[in-house]
Amino acid sequence: MAEEIKTAEDSRQFVLTEADRRAVCIRHQYLQGSWNYERMQNGGWCYAMIPAIKKLYPNKEDQAAALKRHLEFYNTMPYLSAPVLGVTLALEEERANGEPIDDQTIQGVKVGMMGPLAGVGDPVFWFTVRPILGALGASLALGGSIVGPLLFFILWNVIRLAFLWYTQEAGYQAGMSISKDLSGGMLGKITEGASILGMFVIGSLVERWVSISFTPVVSTITQQDGAYIDWTKITADADGIKSALTQYSSLGATGLNQIKTVTLQQNLNQLIPGLCAVGLTLLCCSLLKKKVSPIVIILCLFGVGIIGRFFGFM
Repeated sequence: MAEEIKTAEDSRQFVLTEADRRAVCIRHQYLQGSWNYERMQNGGWCYAMIPAIKKLYPNKEDQAAALKRHLEFYNTMPYLSAPVLGVTLALEEERANGEPIDDQTIQGVKVGMMGPLAGVGDPVFWFTVRPILGALGASLALGGSIVGPLLFFILWNVIRLAFLWYTQEAGYQAGMSISKDLSGGMLGKITEGASILGMFVIGSLVERWVSISFTPVVSTITQQDGAYIDWTKITADADGIKSALTQYSSLGATGLNQIKTVTLQQNLNQLIPGLCAVGLTLLCCSLLKKKVSPIVIILCLFGVGIIGRFFGFM
């Protein structure tokens, strides 16, 4: 099997050697070196791809087109970006050797993979591996040993570098297999599946990360006795505090005052929770689809928020 793969590689005009892929992996460590609010990690991604692009496309015009292709929006967990990079290297190699792989396919694979992988990387690295190594190093350091910080630094970087290289290689080999079955539509199915999963993950985060609150008062209601805390009957001692907390636990926030105020946001939440957040997200997606600059959208959101706060409707 290894001989067949080697023979297939020898028959291609452009092949990324292990040294080429190592050069890409080294540059990939600076993925966030030019992070920006418009396209996020695109500059670091493009910088990592330069050794491969120079090897695969001798023509300067083709190199410029490839660089432009990889300057599109990209953002994921920096370490989990390695398998995406590996798959992209394989697709670029096949494209350079004449396979019918267009810009949309390459970008679709990147976008489809970066969302789900980002959701996996943060819990594994930031919330598991790093705290464990940090706790181990700190325990040794508290005992006066210099081994503690050295152990954390060495182990973290060994794990990080090994993960970047081996997952990039795994992605590269998987990408080679994917590109071999273009006629069967495997690449399209994988791209579609990854895109659906990515959109599902992003959609589930909308309610968590997008927050809108419309503050106009729709109505005020005078509540009946027993539906609110009668503060005139609360004594200024421990028993009074206990009584107030007990009533609050059963009545909720609406029981703090006799007058119950209902805002527009409360009505919207009763209708469909998160409706405004989803609507704003879809509006931004629609504007991006119409080639509106992300910077313009961000500035407009700032402006609407400031005006809404000033006039009291947000």
